[in-house]
Order: sequence, then C-alpha cells, then structure tokens
Amino acid sequence: MSNADDLDAVFKALANPARRRLLDAMKDGPKTTGQLCEAEPTLDRCTVMQHLKALEAADLILVRREGRERWNHLNAEPIKAVHDRWLSPYTRGAVSKLAELTARLEG
Repeated sequence: MSNADDLDAVFKALANPARRRLLDAMKDGPKTTGQLCEAEPTLDRCTVMQHLKALEAADLILVRREGRERWNHLNAEPIKAVHDRWLSPYTRGAVSKLAELTARLEG
C-alpha cells in the first residue's frame, strides 16, 4: 500500500464521529473492548467491533490480546503523518502571516 493509500484509509477512518470518540477514549491509555463499549453506550458491541476493525485497518489502533481481553492501544503515528503532510504546511503559513500582522500593528 502506498503512502497516499495509507492516508486515505486514515482520513476515511477519522471521518466517522463514533470512531473519533473511540480514539478519544484511548487517548489516556489502552482500553479493553468492553471499556470502549461502555464509553459508547448508544452502540451495540458488534458495531463497536466494526468501528475498531476499521481503526485497526487504518493502523490507528494496535490490538493486544491478554487471555479473553482485547486491549486497544491508540497509535498516533498515522495522525502525525496527516499532521506533517496536511496541517503543518498550512499552520506555518498562518503563523508567519500572524507574525507579519503583529509586526505591522506594533510598528
């Protein structure tokens, strides 16, 4: 899979608000699938599992099994890749324009 395909999978996974909420739930540390189901009470377990499968396919989570438990870990690397490719260049331009504006207003 190419880098563009990888980013497409990340964007597709992040497009769903339930998936973003699941990632937010893992932000402070890994969660079991049961804990994630509790964090999303409007979704049944099967739906949560489908969302986790999509996040895993996009490499946004890493899964580790311990006995009967499935631990889901946030993998921030794909999000960093999106930031580096898409957000950082725009942010640099905005910050430089703000600095110019500040200099003009102060000068």
